[in-house]
Amino acid sequence: MFGIFVKKVNSDVVIRWLLTKVTIPISDILAVTTDDTYGGKEKQAIRLGTPYGTTDRLVIITKENTYILFTTNYTSIQKKLNSYIQPA
Repeated sequence: MFGIFVKKVNSDVVIRWLLTKVTIPISDILAVTTDDTYGGKEKQAIRLGTPYGTTDRLVIITKENTYILFTTNYTSIQKKLNSYIQPA
């Protein structure tokens, strides 16, 4: 499967795509939004996924970096990420 997978592990969010694994502390996540541009507005962002014209872009803004996820499953991933960063 070539999709992007997101899960919570302790106090981190782990994002996997192909052979890439990114770990982001939940406390570092500032916002989760969408981006309607083809390559993403943030030029220095870390990009995960395949940027086809039909994929949506989900942007994770952290204290250190910005991540752009190219996925067709953005609503599910966005809901999952938002549930992780909501205070308990």
